[in-house]
Amino acid sequence: MSDVLSLCRITKRFGPLIANDDVSLSLRRGEILALLGENGAGKTTLMNILFGHYAADEGEVRVFGEALPPGKPRAAIEAGVGMVHQHFTLAGNLSVLDNVMLGSEPLTQLRSARATARARLMEISERFGLPVDPESKVARLSVGERQRVEILKALYRDARILILDEPTAVLARPEAQRLFQTLRGMTENGLSVIFISHKLHEVMAASDRVSVLRGGRMVAERKTAETTPAELAELMVGRKVERPVRHDHDIGAPVLVATGVHVLEEGETRLNDVSFQVRAGEILGIVGVSGNGQGALGALLSGLAPPASGSLILDGRDVGHLGPRGLIRAGAARVPEDRHAEGAVGEMTVWENATLERLRSPAFSTAGFVRRSAARAFATELIRRFDVRGATSETRIRLLSGGNMQKLILGRCLSIGPRFILANQPTRGLDEGAIATVHEELLAARAEGAAILLISEELEEAVNLSDRIQAIVKGRLSQPVAAGEADARRLGLMMAGVWEGENAA
Repeated sequence: MSDVLSLCRITKRFGPLIANDDVSLSLRRGEILALLGENGAGKTTLMNILFGHYAADEGEVRVFGEALPPGKPRAAIEAGVGMVHQHFTLAGNLSVLDNVMLGSEPLTQLRSARATARARLMEISERFGLPVDPESKVARLSVGERQRVEILKALYRDARILILDEPTAVLARPEAQRLFQTLRGMTENGLSVIFISHKLHEVMAASDRVSVLRGGRMVAERKTAETTPAELAELMVGRKVERPVRHDHDIGAPVLVATGVHVLEEGETRLNDVSFQVRAGEILGIVGVSGNGQGALGALLSGLAPPASGSLILDGRDVGHLGPRGLIRAGAARVPEDRHAEGAVGEMTVWENATLERLRSPAFSTAGFVRRSAARAFATELIRRFDVRGATSETRIRLLSGGNMQKLILGRCLSIGPRFILANQPTRGLDEGAIATVHEELLAARAEGAAILLISEELEEAVNLSDRIQAIVKGRLSQPVAAGEADARRLGLMMAGVWEGENAA
């Protein structure tokens, strides 16, 4: 198999930080290469150099044997490189066809050749097994459908090398499986693929070869058929990784009790007669296929969506209409589903984000003035305790990798000693080492008596961490089952709406 891509001795520095250190990598025709590494290992930086978003300080990129001009995305596109970013770059108010055509026609062209473009899009869609409705508004598409549009945008521009940055970070497992089936079919047509991932089961199932980055350096390369998830995890973090184990202990009295809760969004019911309770020292797991009301449940427990009816009681007090600030003051804390949109303010520093939810407390303000030294000291301690890498108290949080941002948010959440914790997709997009850290901290909070509600689309995570599990289907919750009784078959039936022999869907 001939190389279609070569990255030769790439080095990239951001001030004193060396993001990529003398990295070389190759890709062959019709191959799926997985690029594996911890959060902050330099994977995305390397791919941004390949696509021209960054210019390397040293080294060169060669595509089909030709050197690629550094720092020029247009040159990468014209050479046949397409990139699908983890956070989609689509215009929600435009149609699929408009998004695909956007930027592909010269400005001097007086009339848009929509009919020709539509025919070409449908031909590509059929050839690569990526069905779309070209006239659908992107805002109405599911996450999986939007990703399909991003891939079609690249293929429309004649991409022969496709880079996918964390392609399954926002996909449910069935969507991820369909994606990789599609990619395998695409490579049979000659496409070559690099995908960045933290999920070892996906790497093992989807790739031909694995390259491992650690600390900005290329530390290993393996044929997928000749390695194991355990070996890859150890190569990735530089040590043996074991996820912590939940041990049985005494469960206390109910801390949070929801009874008959309905939540409406734009006049539509998102939660329908939902009842549950979370007790002190317990983790209650909520599982379900994405889009079945998890977002509304998270909004309810964050104070962003008050119940239209029913009650939400925290330590004997009705907190359903207190709002986010009132819930925090009542002893609730949250790890939100979307750390970028809901968990942090990207342009603010680490210390500002670390204290954001408690800035008015006496610990960080006096007579309306922020005690910056105390806030910085607090942030520095969170960085140390939760191993937030590449950060100081003055770092803008948008510069952190996703995993390090998540560890900081978790630290902010746990630092107040909360009575109740909402952990909404707490390990989405994290590497094995970071996942183990998050699980360890959640279990430690459980041991200290916190009541935790875990919303997760990772069944293994829910079973391993939870004491009891409920399924959410179309805004309704099943009755809880003990985690020890929740095997894969039973959970699958519950997530399909089959509860105790009754089809609840």
